Amino acid sequence: MQPTAKFCRTQEAQQRSRAAEAHLDNVRNIATGAANAWGKEAVLAERREARQAQAGLTTDTTTGPISWDRTLSENPDRGFAGQPRPAMPMVAG
Repeated sequence: MQPTAKFCRTQEAQQRSRAAEAHLDNVRNIATGAANAWGKEAVLAERREARQAQAGLTTDTTTGPISWDRTLSENPDRGFAGQPRPAMPMVAG
């Protein structure tokens, strides 16, 4: 599962707040590094979400998982988990 841009920006803000409030240099440096990493991840997430929007895929959590065409997947069986299998005809042998 890929993190959303909103989640990444929230994590970045939390780390920047932690860095601003830190009294120890080590804690400040680690929190700043983590904030920078979350910022980079947010940029990647924004690009990914833009590509998905351009391709017509939805990530709306109210409608369920991402809707996509199974023929575009490397694993076309993905998405069938939990669904009953069609009955196989019995072959006399």
